[in-house]
Amino acid sequence: MQKRIQKEIGNNCLKRIIVAFLAVIMMTTMLHPQMVQAATGTENGIFIESKNHEAPVFEAGKKKNWNFVITNNSGNVLNNVTITPDLGDKNEDWPFKTEKQSYQKSLGTLEKGQQQEVSFEFIQRDDVPTTRYKLKFTISADGQEETAKWFYMNTTAKPAQKDTQDNKDNKDTDDDKDTGKGNGAGNGAGSVSDTSYQTPDAGGYSNGEAAYSGGSGGSTDGDATSGNGSVPRVIVTGFTTDPAEVRAGSNFKLTIHLKNTSRMKVSNMLFDLSAPTEGSDEQTTSPAFLPSSGASSIYLDSIAPNGTADISIELNAKADLLQKPYSMELSMKYEDPNATQVEGSSSISIPVKQDARFEISDFEISPQSVAVGEEANVMCSLYNLGRIKLYNVKATFEGKNIKKSEVFIGNIESGATGSIDAMLEGKKISDGPAKVTMTLSYEDESGNISTTTKDLNLEVTEKVDDDEAAASDMPEETQKSFPVIPVVIAAVVIAVVAAVVILKKRKKKQLAEIEEEELLDELERSSEDEHQ
Repeated sequence: MQKRIQKEIGNNCLKRIIVAFLAVIMMTTMLHPQMVQAATGTENGIFIESKNHEAPVFEAGKKKNWNFVITNNSGNVLNNVTITPDLGDKNEDWPFKTEKQSYQKSLGTLEKGQQQEVSFEFIQRDDVPTTRYKLKFTISADGQEETAKWFYMNTTAKPAQKDTQDNKDNKDTDDDKDTGKGNGAGNGAGSVSDTSYQTPDAGGYSNGEAAYSGGSGGSTDGDATSGNGSVPRVIVTGFTTDPAEVRAGSNFKLTIHLKNTSRMKVSNMLFDLSAPTEGSDEQTTSPAFLPSSGASSIYLDSIAPNGTADISIELNAKADLLQKPYSMELSMKYEDPNATQVEGSSSISIPVKQDARFEISDFEISPQSVAVGEEANVMCSLYNLGRIKLYNVKATFEGKNIKKSEVFIGNIESGATGSIDAMLEGKKISDGPAKVTMTLSYEDESGNISTTTKDLNLEVTEKVDDDEAAASDMPEETQKSFPVIPVVIAAVVIAVVAAVVILKKRKKKQLAEIEEEELLDELERSSEDEHQ
């Protein structure tokens, strides 16, 4: 009987151990899928990204496609997949022309792990400035919650039309070009003008008519013998500036080349220069050019027949002048051999250059450290503080540890701000923060390219395995619950050991009770035998 009892106790103990292990297996099975799902990051269902991580640049009035890549990470087949851009409620929210009530795109069915591209065609409005927009796109599918993601894009303002009126101001209305070879003799009143420049960036000159101040006059020398009443004429044949480029706010020397086109000597010559008045109010209004010392009048003794001469003056260009040519009027008074006074005039167009002035804000880098193959977002602002427009602004990021990246900003008006937004991909592991150089290039109105640089620091680390990266991206609660299986197993082992100990104690107790009962039975039998 004792063996039978021991066998039953052993069977009961084995059953309890089996039940405990079954419970552990069930708990592990229930927890494991959740942990795998958290580690792989498939709870997002659908993943959407701009193709090649591009932040596209749109131009006013031009069509352009924006491409996206959709990936099914849900682990299931998804039906009725759609992607919809949010048009917003105001023009400020949506920089494109709204030609449809909805721009929703349907992708149909996506298999597990399948990728599919979708393209949107947009036209930027003409009134949109050069700036950066942040637009929302929503993606949905049957049985999945809607997922919204924001994307950056850049706009380029419509180029302003250049005003060419200044060029027209200096246009000569005469058809004949003065060659400076005895024109005074055979051209009546000397109405021929020189129009040899007419290029706004190079500057130029033009000549007006000359006439006796008291009438047509006459002469007894040279051409006077012909009796045609010819007027001696002095013209401008060119000019130079030192330095060659006149900068706003700087001094320069103006040298004017003159020629006496007649066959008679002219003398007692007085020249006076006057510049146009520039300024927006009474306090800032003043001539564009002022003598840096002395007066604006120049005296020359004489010029021989068909002779040449130069006159010079030191001038200062007003600091707030716009970058364009400015016309100066040159009035001339001189005498023929009979001391008869003659008056003439010419115009000189002097191009003025403004230096580009701008500032670049501090870089915003997110994150400060990336692994090889990952990307960091770098943003900053460009403030145009000068008086000239910056054309075709472009930022290029280069460094030993990153892939070269270029961002086109477009044209930036005077006083406007341009946004620089780049994605930098790690290429090579760096030893701590590594230098990345941003080269900013821009053009002036003549197409001349200028550059400037600014450095930033970005650390590139070793690429982390997908499992480790997913674990690091898990919520804090998931990370804390990750060591559940070892804890459960340890608890089960402790429970089994405790159960074995308890069963052994019970077995001993049951054996002791059995022995006690047997002993009492023997005592009872012995007592009965004695009574008999």
